[in-house]
Amino acid sequence: MRTSLLTAAAVGLLASVAMPASAQDSGNVLTLASEQVTTFVRNFNPFSQTSARYTTLDFMYEPLVVFNRLKANEPNYRLAESYELADDLKSITFTLREGLKWSDGEAFTANDVIFTYDYIKQFPALDFISITPQLASVEKLDERTVRFNLNEPNSLIANTIVGMPIVPEHIWSEVEDPVTFANENPVGSGPMTEITRFTPQVYEQCRNPHYWDAENLEVDCLRMPQLADNPQVLAALAEGSLDWGTSFIPDIDNTFVAKDPEHHHYWFTPSSLVSLQMSQISPDENARKAFNDVNFRRAISMLVDRQTIVDIAGYGYPLVNEDPSGLGELYASFANPEVETQFGQYGRFDLEAGIALLEESGYVDADGDGFRDNPDGTPIELDFKVPNGWTDWIDAVQIAMETLTEAGINVSMSTPEAAVWTSDLIAGNFELTLNALAAAADPYLPYIRSFNPEDFGKSRFTAPHWENAEVVELLGQYTQIKDPAEQKAIMDQVQLLVAEALPIIPLYNSPAFYQYNTTRWTGWADAENPKYSPVVSVTNPARLLQLLDLEPVTE
Repeated sequence: MRTSLLTAAAVGLLASVAMPASAQDSGNVLTLASEQVTTFVRNFNPFSQTSARYTTLDFMYEPLVVFNRLKANEPNYRLAESYELADDLKSITFTLREGLKWSDGEAFTANDVIFTYDYIKQFPALDFISITPQLASVEKLDERTVRFNLNEPNSLIANTIVGMPIVPEHIWSEVEDPVTFANENPVGSGPMTEITRFTPQVYEQCRNPHYWDAENLEVDCLRMPQLADNPQVLAALAEGSLDWGTSFIPDIDNTFVAKDPEHHHYWFTPSSLVSLQMSQISPDENARKAFNDVNFRRAISMLVDRQTIVDIAGYGYPLVNEDPSGLGELYASFANPEVETQFGQYGRFDLEAGIALLEESGYVDADGDGFRDNPDGTPIELDFKVPNGWTDWIDAVQIAMETLTEAGINVSMSTPEAAVWTSDLIAGNFELTLNALAAAADPYLPYIRSFNPEDFGKSRFTAPHWENAEVVELLGQYTQIKDPAEQKAIMDQVQLLVAEALPIIPLYNSPAFYQYNTTRWTGWADAENPKYSPVVSVTNPARLLQLLDLEPVTE
């Protein structure tokens, strides 16, 4: 087995960071960058969303379960060995693994789980996943079993519950103010709990001596050098001192891969969806007429050159989304193939077909001004609204406008301040815009966030104000059903309804950035082996699975 002793990069702040003695004595060291800061502050409070180091969750405080977004939300059991939803979906029971211990050797039991949930109820500021309002009670059945009783049936509740870190009662019960507690010397449950060195420029996080899955852990220490911005991350990646990173890297093939093509690699997994949206309650009555016509929406979709937007506005990094249901590659494991069969043509760029559909639907130049009008002869003049300063989106809109104009659509662009833009989207006070929706573990979440009438006027994610009672009813049924086959049948129906109506026009999924170096470590997930998302971001619990799969390169 080969032991790799990393030297600091000869660029930026890395030049002054020497390999600490503790890492030299620690064996297999994995160097990573999961956050960009000007200085490290010693804070490992797992409830903190603003001050805690990004290696606190998952690596120090292991989840009960890691759900794999790339494999239909497949559960990977960690601190829990199983969970069971009640038939009425009003409760869920987790069984802990036998013999769990905290990193100080104390037993990890159901008492710690009960304590944690009592704790976040006592200190609501700690509840960063908003789970408490969904719980009627949390009860201990025995030393390894905990039941969560719900206020309402919810088949997806496990995804939420596992997002809350469990903390040791024997430590945190003595903390007077857990909101401001820095937890500088953490006692955790995950694989890497021991802080062997901490300075403003570098810190090390080493093996938990009582980790339950130690046999599958080949990494002895994590080493985090302080990197302030994307250029410094690029310098460290290019020099070869980083094993694992997540950063925007311009011209990545030349600036990173070309420095060592055998060992420097990346894989961009799909993340948040960026779509073109039309307000179906637009204050412009003539625009609203067109926007409420599915054939007009389909034509606009076919008139947008997604690949050019990705190549130019996105530097080639985003993943084109041509799925009229909106799911795309991110939710490929949930996809209904009938969507592509019946409606796939409306998700692809086809200038001639888009123009033909406009003609067939009566959108012709009725007054001879060179632009198409509504079938009743009223003019269509569209404003494409995008926030000022969002340069990639402005570039994307300009590219879209080229082909829309070529097809005879009278469209211009306005760039209000982001706060004004957000307010207008919430109110439906716009004609065309781009909008982004965050990735989730299950397509139910983006669908309900986009199409729930109860959120109209509350959230920019419902900006089109598209209403479909059947979709809402099916989404309601989805969370009330336990059987996966029945759930799939419902989601298949929802996809078809959305694809048929095309209330939003998917353009691309923003990439989740992931760079890795195979010089010292093997076992990386990649496009050929997409076993889970390997992004080392704090928002990706599956990074724990990647850590456990790594093996040192042998001579």
